[in-house]
Amino acid sequence: MVNSLTLSVMTIVFYIGAAVTRLYLKPSHLFSAKQLLLLLGIVAISLHGILLYSQIFIGAGINFGFFNAASLVAWGIALLLWVTVLAKPVENLLIALFPLAALFIGLEAYFPSQRILSADMGFGVQLHIFYSILAYSILSISALQSIFLAIQDYQLHHKHPGWALQMLPPLQVMETLLVQMIGIGVILLTASLISGFIFLENIFAQHLVHKTVLSLFAWLIFVALLWGRWQYGWRGKTLVRWNLSGFFILMLAYFGSKLVLELVLKRTV
Repeated sequence: MVNSLTLSVMTIVFYIGAAVTRLYLKPSHLFSAKQLLLLLGIVAISLHGILLYSQIFIGAGINFGFFNAASLVAWGIALLLWVTVLAKPVENLLIALFPLAALFIGLEAYFPSQRILSADMGFGVQLHIFYSILAYSILSISALQSIFLAIQDYQLHHKHPGWALQMLPPLQVMETLLVQMIGIGVILLTASLISGFIFLENIFAQHLVHKTVLSLFAWLIFVALLWGRWQYGWRGKTLVRWNLSGFFILMLAYFGSKLVLELVLKRTV
């Protein structure tokens, strides 16, 4: 069996290799640049999944420590974006994401974190966690795309045709895909909030109240963004600002409490 450290190193190498191959190496006669990226990427994502399984499902229960959770979200984002690339020409987003996923793997290997959840938690709680991770992953992709969209918009309005305009799909396509992702993310975030209210014993308990309030606030921002797009045709900078604001608040909700509880207060259960 390959040990955890070796698996971590292998996964990091494939993630970085996929990004470097897409950026700097010329495609061979067998594979295009996109095919090489997808091939190396799915190997990295598969290894990452195996690594996460060994780190999260431990004998004492489910280890949902800070860096484990961050690595799991990065894996979910990478997988979802990899699937998206099969249908949409946004493979250059993977170039930015893969090194980030590699970074979280390295941090978990160097700073192993623990927060043990009971292995016999109810199905409803598991469903809430699943919806939460999926929603955060989708909205993370939309935040990453917002950054690229902002760069595109800047280059277009300043008549500076840089790499963002040359390597990414047209601005209108990026905007349409962004709104679609936000819409899917809002549906999943809604499911996460509803399942939390139904299945968590006390969603407004002291250690959950800030997460609940911030998640609701982020949900309102995303819904307002979609309303503005539908009613007033919001585009460009307006979309980017609202989306990044909502994502920042959601990030605080998901990881702010974990950062304080685990890395500052050193709580593991």
